[in-house]
Amino acid sequence: MRRISLKLKLTLLYTFFMALLTCAALAILFSLSSREVLTSVQSKLERRVQESAEEVSWRNGEVRVDSDFYSVTRDVYLSLYNEDMYFMYGRLPHGFSTQPEFSDGELRTIRDGNLEWYVYDMSVRLSSGDVYYIRGVTSVTNAEESFSVTIRFAMFILPLMVAATAVIGYRFTRRTLLPVRQITETVQEIRADADLSRRIALPEGRGKQRDEIYVLADTFDGMLSELEDVFEREKRFTSDVSHELRTPVSVILAQCGALMEEESLEPEVREQIGLIERKARGMAEMISQLLFLSRADQGRQPLQRERVNISELTEMTAEEQQMLAESDGRGVRIVCKIQENIFADVDETLYIRLLVNLISNAVRYSHENGEVKVGLRKEEDVAAGYVMDYGTGISADALPHIWERFYRADQSRSERQHSGLGLSMVKWIAEAHGGSVSVRSREGAGSMFLFRIPLEAADETENEEKSEKN
Repeated sequence: MRRISLKLKLTLLYTFFMALLTCAALAILFSLSSREVLTSVQSKLERRVQESAEEVSWRNGEVRVDSDFYSVTRDVYLSLYNEDMYFMYGRLPHGFSTQPEFSDGELRTIRDGNLEWYVYDMSVRLSSGDVYYIRGVTSVTNAEESFSVTIRFAMFILPLMVAATAVIGYRFTRRTLLPVRQITETVQEIRADADLSRRIALPEGRGKQRDEIYVLADTFDGMLSELEDVFEREKRFTSDVSHELRTPVSVILAQCGALMEEESLEPEVREQIGLIERKARGMAEMISQLLFLSRADQGRQPLQRERVNISELTEMTAEEQQMLAESDGRGVRIVCKIQENIFADVDETLYIRLLVNLISNAVRYSHENGEVKVGLRKEEDVAAGYVMDYGTGISADALPHIWERFYRADQSRSERQHSGLGLSMVKWIAEAHGGSVSVRSREGAGSMFLFRIPLEAADETENEEKSEKN
């Protein structure tokens, strides 16, 4: 299930509460307005009837009304009756067919079929002494229908308001969270390229606001600067220490070699000196690897590319490793399946080191009398190779970490001598050539390392940038 983005969540939340608030306000407004409309209609009816009393008079021995009496003002219809309920003057609205009894000064609601009316009667005593009744009638149904039209119009406008609120809210939220997206993209680029020199660097316009997001980005940039300084110091420290250790280790190896030439040494002493020499050689190899990776980190490990037959180079390296495996006495055999005459633009020394690290690892972790397979074939514009063993394998938890420096997957691997730097070198060499390396492994069943090297060298500028990043 796809996760909903934060800006969409905020937009939905903002729109929901705005719609809820608008609906509540309209409900209260319509409830109050409905009563106000009916109260206004009643007030208009009473006022119109009271005002019409001046339009009725006794002239020349009969009742007379002014012409205004016949006009429909404020939707109020007027009619004049005598005490016997005889209609004399005025107008009655269409649909008002009932003739209720007079009720002086009382506002009544009369239902006639599907229609509802307000009726207000007022008695008038003229100069002749006779009493007449003025009746005002107005439609309640029409007033309610007019108000219903207003409600329907409001209900039509409401979805448009909600949609407009959602659009405005989304645009506002997206604009507000834009720096967060910039932070995320910068982090992803740093993870992809391992380039700590990148910065978020929000625009100056936002910087003047000094809001929380800007402070977060500024803090993140500061943290990146500190991390970059720390890693640079670590690289320099590694390089300096490696250089400083090379001399004493070389002296130890030289002294061990000189002592081993002494014929007067007792067997026990000779064995102890041999152990020291083996450990010193291991230290020398580790120092060499550290110097290599340090130069690579600092962009000072150039590639000396040349067109070589990597099929022959791979087979030659496998034969050399077979000789070393035989001297180990564990009976591990190296079987090659190499396509002939594959040429590529590679650094010969580094390519051999890549193969040596992979094959020596496979031999080291194979069972006694086991088998290691080395393969190479051409696939379109790349050389695809593999080194496979049927040894101890690597656990699923350890697989993501095997490219890390000094990482040792488990105790069984740490029992045999190795620095934990070989696979880091393999990864850098493959990527520096514009290729890649991957692994498939199952614990207890062995491992298969696959590498891909482009046959043609990439653009020189692009290659240098790739080397510097790694």
